[in-house]
Amino acid sequence: MFQSILMMGGLGIAIGTVLVIASKAFYVYEDPKVVAIDDVLPGANCGGCGFPGCNANAQAVVDGESDVNSCVAAGSDVAMAIAQIMGVSVSDKEPEFAGSGCYYGNVDADLTYLYRGVKDCRAAVMLMGGMKVCRIGCLGLGTCVTACKFGALAIGKDGLPKVDQEKCTGCGACEKICPKNIIRLTSVTRRILREYTTEDCVTPCQRACPSGINIKEYVRLIKEGDYHGSLQVIKERMPFPSVISRICPALCEFDCRRLLQDESVGINDLKRFVCDYEMNQDKRIQPYKAPPSGKKIAVIGGGVEGLSAAYFSARLGHDPTVFETSDRLGGILRVAIARDRLSPDVLDWDIQGIADLGVKMETSREAGKDFTIPELLGAGFDAVFIATGGWDSRLARGGGDVAATVFPGAYLLIDLFRSASDEKIVVDCKKKVVIAGGGNGLIHALEILKSKGVENITVVSRKNSKDSSFDSEVVEKLTREGVTIIYNTGITKVMGEDKSLTAIEYVDLDTGEKHILDTDTLIIGAGRFPELVFIPLAGKEKEKEKDEEKDEELVTTGVDIKLPLAWEGVELQKKPDANREHGLLSQQDVISEYSSAVAAINGGRQAASAMHHLIYGIEFADPVKMISKLSVLQGVQLLNHVPNTPRNILDIAASREERKDKFSTGFSLSVAHDEANRCLKCGLVCYEKSKLS
Repeated sequence: MFQSILMMGGLGIAIGTVLVIASKAFYVYEDPKVVAIDDVLPGANCGGCGFPGCNANAQAVVDGESDVNSCVAAGSDVAMAIAQIMGVSVSDKEPEFAGSGCYYGNVDADLTYLYRGVKDCRAAVMLMGGMKVCRIGCLGLGTCVTACKFGALAIGKDGLPKVDQEKCTGCGACEKICPKNIIRLTSVTRRILREYTTEDCVTPCQRACPSGINIKEYVRLIKEGDYHGSLQVIKERMPFPSVISRICPALCEFDCRRLLQDESVGINDLKRFVCDYEMNQDKRIQPYKAPPSGKKIAVIGGGVEGLSAAYFSARLGHDPTVFETSDRLGGILRVAIARDRLSPDVLDWDIQGIADLGVKMETSREAGKDFTIPELLGAGFDAVFIATGGWDSRLARGGGDVAATVFPGAYLLIDLFRSASDEKIVVDCKKKVVIAGGGNGLIHALEILKSKGVENITVVSRKNSKDSSFDSEVVEKLTREGVTIIYNTGITKVMGEDKSLTAIEYVDLDTGEKHILDTDTLIIGAGRFPELVFIPLAGKEKEKEKDEEKDEELVTTGVDIKLPLAWEGVELQKKPDANREHGLLSQQDVISEYSSAVAAINGGRQAASAMHHLIYGIEFADPVKMISKLSVLQGVQLLNHVPNTPRNILDIAASREERKDKFSTGFSLSVAHDEANRCLKCGLVCYEKSKLS
């Protein structure tokens, strides 16, 4: 008995010793901040924060990888509690919610279904590519509903998911599980930055619109009498709605699906109706904005593109300022369109709407004369975009008597030619000159540059040597003069320090390999400056090296030595129309002036998107899936059960004076509703069934 007790006691001591040693060896430290934050979080483990569960998000907050307000399932009180634990402040976060990208289920769509009893969207895609002829549209089986942890989704009577925005937390669970990418998170920022892809159910008219306005939706809202909502949809992508409703070439109407049956819907006339409704109410209906970001944006040029870039930047939450050379804003819209077609009152109304969003506007401020891009960057602007217009814009505002230079060391080839015969046109070329493009004018350019004492000249050509427009005599003469020609190349970036250009980056259009070329002058063979976004470079390594070198001097002299400001100018994102679209002077670049104001507006939106990406270091989305002119998309070749209805035509004014009325609605209320009813509310390969029996 005694021996048993002694044995058990010894065994207990041994086990206790082992446990003590194990507790020391395998002890896992729990950060009290992580524990405290995990206790505050709701425990939904929805993954909307981007981390696998609340505990992982708590750890990410402590590690600085996640924001204190990153939990999408919690309210502001939770964010405040986490901020208190971390000892930081809370910033506003733009709300996100789920939205469906498909319009019709089997109830309303004129579309053939291939239903075979499969009850899960993912299985339907794996087994037969879907359950409808449309390879993009929603399958309607409700897999996204089962994934939602907050009861914010339900399948409606039309077979499509319906989102309750009050319950939706933007966690993204539905987006992750949808095999067709139909239901996605959306927000003001996402919609502005979005480029339409081949995976989107985008209507033919919307694809044809250079600005990408959701035409089907704003026409539907006009039909329902919701003019406020209709304007909100238009202004998602349109800062000049009243102007464009008068001068737009209406490319959307050429692709309207009703043309397969009778006449296109009066899309632009309906836009004019609802925009004039707003003006006659004299009450501004503004689009939604993201919370303030604290980022400052500068836009050089107060024309259509420049004002549009500022408009979209303001809606992204940034603080934009427009610098215009002339004393009036509006560019070509102000000086080159007949007054009976576009009255100044309408233009001023739209420009004031942009100003009301918080866009600052400074006139009579010329780049290169009153300020420089490095000076703007040094003054605290986080990005600068140049939208100076073309050669014709300069002539229109009386600016053709001097050589234009927007960023340091850059000039237009046309100004170089003019400098040879007009001493007032000064092109300050230094020792190393790069000419982008130039064609058969290169010989003349070479003579002028040599007369200016230029020692080193490099020509950058987008074409291969065999396809080049340079004839053999030109190439031979350039070679004799010591000129270097780099073929098959596009300039992707310019770089500089303070008021000097120091280098360009160029890419081999076949291999994608990038190179740096030192230069101090860039001559551009186009009628306008390229669309570039300039940002300051952090230059941390360079500053660190210089700081180490100057530390001792600073200590002994007490002098504050200012380091040079390094900067770079980056091209905008290109669509994949071909494999050779990278770099300046590609087929997608505007080399003189935009073909239409509505195209310039989209250029401004793309510039705002580029600035937003570059400021935050966000990579551009994969351009391969972006819709381009070469994209092959599903469509409709025949309409079924659609009755013929004639298009409603705007009444022609009896005299030119009558067309100068301040704000004419064009359509009457009843006619506008009749015309809106003609819209088929298309999907990709579907449209609304006729209600006629």
